[in-house]
Amino acid sequence: MVAVASTAALGLIAWPVMSHFEIPPFTDKGKPVSFGQDRPAAGAGEGGQAGGASGAQQVETRHLMPTGPKANFKIADTLGDGTRIGVVTLEGKKSGFTGKVWVWAPKEYEDPKFANSGFPVMVALPGGPGWPNNYWMGTNLKLQSSITKWYKQGKSKPFLLAMPVLNPKGNGTYWDGSDIPGQPKMGTWLTEDVPDLMKQNFRTLKSRDGWAFMGSSSGGFAGLKAVLKHPDRFKTVIASGPDIVPDSPLWKGHESEKRENNPEVLAQQLIDRKGPDVYLAFQVGTREDPITINAVNGFIKSFGNKGPIHTYLREIPGGKHDAATYVPSMGLGPIQWISEQMEGPTPAP
Repeated sequence: MVAVASTAALGLIAWPVMSHFEIPPFTDKGKPVSFGQDRPAAGAGEGGQAGGASGAQQVETRHLMPTGPKANFKIADTLGDGTRIGVVTLEGKKSGFTGKVWVWAPKEYEDPKFANSGFPVMVALPGGPGWPNNYWMGTNLKLQSSITKWYKQGKSKPFLLAMPVLNPKGNGTYWDGSDIPGQPKMGTWLTEDVPDLMKQNFRTLKSRDGWAFMGSSSGGFAGLKAVLKHPDRFKTVIASGPDIVPDSPLWKGHESEKRENNPEVLAQQLIDRKGPDVYLAFQVGTREDPITINAVNGFIKSFGNKGPIHTYLREIPGGKHDAATYVPSMGLGPIQWISEQMEGPTPAP
């Protein structure tokens, strides 16, 4: 009996150790995971509609049911509440680029009261190389668990997260989240292929009111630029410690295209067109490089709260150029500010 008890106790101790080091069968990493792509909404028919003589509840036309084809997501990590982060290698049909995308759905996504409802999507972009991983895909920065907490506190929408690679390789070069001539089309990858993946596999919202970006450093630039370049598709962004102008050396010889991807130019064009309205939340730490602080302040002074450009600034006391600093600060204003501009999900009556 003592030997049996000792063996059992040893097993209980070994389990988390084995799981930490991802030693099968003590971890489920790499196993297939479904986010309900195969389950139609109650009464849903073709095109996300429902209802009719059967009396089934109708899916409102502003919601989009998963269109397919279904992606083969694998488990990348599991949160304490049981929700999973999945990963897939996506072959971008529009960009021609192939790269990894991590996805996460909050627990509310499985709530029966939201079975007929689309959820808002946030495309979360990292700084640094942004390849071969997106650092938001791990649980250490607590982006996913923070969204869950903020939703319960009434501060945030329960966002679906898409976390793609930002650059096509990690050689110290940045592609500015753009379609630089002669280079992989990272702008199309981020603003078309990745959203298409989410529409194919999740219940989403058809209008731009259900689409946002967030990012830090170079990822903040890419998200800011995406919203300003495509305000018909994306409505809000949280840009933390972002660059403000494109600065990739790959733009050399392509000044016209570089200008077309400059947030300062895009903001003025949006003001001149008188819309549509966009909501740009910025975060900067008071201990960041003065160049970053001055660039953000300069952008807000020039374009903020003029016509369709709505801006919000959160200065983080003592904050550095650090993703771990940006996430807690999002809960102190920015996430609520952008959530107030967005839609969904809608519970069943």
